[in-house]
Amino acid sequence: MSKAVKDLLSRDYVNRLEGVDDALLISVRGVGANDNNRMRLGLSKKEIRITVIRNNLARRAFADKSLAGLGPMLEGPSALVYGAESVVDVARELVTWAKEIKEIELKGAILDGEVFEGAAGVTALSKFPTRDEAIAQAVTLVLSPGRNLIAQIKGPGAGLAGIIKAIEEKLEKGETIAKAG
Repeated sequence: MSKAVKDLLSRDYVNRLEGVDDALLISVRGVGANDNNRMRLGLSKKEIRITVIRNNLARRAFADKSLAGLGPMLEGPSALVYGAESVVDVARELVTWAKEIKEIELKGAILDGEVFEGAAGVTALSKFPTRDEAIAQAVTLVLSPGRNLIAQIKGPGAGLAGIIKAIEEKLEKGETIAKAG
């Protein structure tokens, strides 16, 4: 392959992956055409894209980018998988697909500069909360002490209100109220 073609492909990788900071690296060697198409279509419906890459050109394109951490895993046939809301969503989908299509090799992933190597790394990443899930957990943690405080404040007040209501009903019926002693 000529240097001009290599430069063109390298620039294409840079342009195509502009703004992609987190991604997964897989190998689809041995995956049948029907399974490959079915997986790609299923991932596409969830806005997840797969780009088959040439390792040396990808290393050169990723050299000073956030995906540079994937460089050591670029051995053999490689495809970069990215998209969706978060790389965690991508990892969850690919772990599911890898259970169904045994030939898929999960090589690794990168999230915020942290590299997750091999199938174990990708599986661990798939268990992380997504951004929205993390925000919901943080909001719950922030609000729970306030919720507990409100419950503690309301508890005695509700009990007192119940006692006053019972006294009021007895007085309306003309009953006497015994002294607490």
